[in-house]
Amino acid sequence: YEMELFQNEAACQTPLDRQYHTEIRALNKAKGRRNQRIFTYTDHDRYTNCLPRHQMQNDLVSTTKSSPTFLAERMANVRHRRQERRTMDSSIPKSRIINWDPTEEFVKSSRVVNNAMQTMHIMGDLGPPGKLGQKENECLLATIKTDGSGTIIVKPDFNKGREPYRIVTEGEKREVWRFTLENVSTVMKPEERDREQNMYKDLYGRHKEYLNSLVGQDFEMPPVGILRYLLHGEIVSAKGYEYDNLYINFFMELPNNWSSLPFQPLSGVTQTCRTKSLGK
Repeated sequence: YEMELFQNEAACQTPLDRQYHTEIRALNKAKGRRNQRIFTYTDHDRYTNCLPRHQMQNDLVSTTKSSPTFLAERMANVRHRRQERRTMDSSIPKSRIINWDPTEEFVKSSRVVNNAMQTMHIMGDLGPPGKLGQKENECLLATIKTDGSGTIIVKPDFNKGREPYRIVTEGEKREVWRFTLENVSTVMKPEERDREQNMYKDLYGRHKEYLNSLVGQDFEMPPVGILRYLLHGEIVSAKGYEYDNLYINFFMELPNNWSSLPFQPLSGVTQTCRTKSLGK
């Protein structure tokens, strides 16, 4: 579908579309696509949010249930969810923060952690030979999500020697497709791992120095061998006086061998107090 759509330059609207157009022209000049059935949808493809819902409802593992899987429902609405949750000023959501009476549909659509993640759906064209490119034959094979902190989520999981996943197509010929997911990334070499660890140590060290520079060293410290004791007190109540508009003039007496700095007063005056009459 993409190959046919983006061969025509007039159909390109965004820079990503024009990039696809260039890549398809390069593919056609070379040997063409190596695989005719596997393709992807990403967050930024302009028709990802227009995908028909029935395409997303093929169960990855064949079951007796006819209802769509949770994964299929999430994928069918993946673009809409990202657009709806944008806020007016990036701080206060448009919708109410707390829903005191959630419906079952609301709970189902809101139980996913809403991190800023990029999504790629790996699709399979399960149409009969000679009839590839028809959207009704597209089927979700796997979803890969990643965020800015390096977390990668793959659904379903890699097979790791287990049975292949099965997809049963609809229609007259109920074909059974089997596929496996393998992690074929090259293993990191020991020297590369050490280099990465040293890079992280250097990064954390610089960040610590940066925080220290923000805090500074300008703390007033008592001289060596001297103990400083800070006392914060409050006069809470006084009673037994005969008339209003009184105040207390208080003095602090230091024990032997204790002294205070010259600018710290050892006396003070409270505000004037006026009471209420109770009874008489």
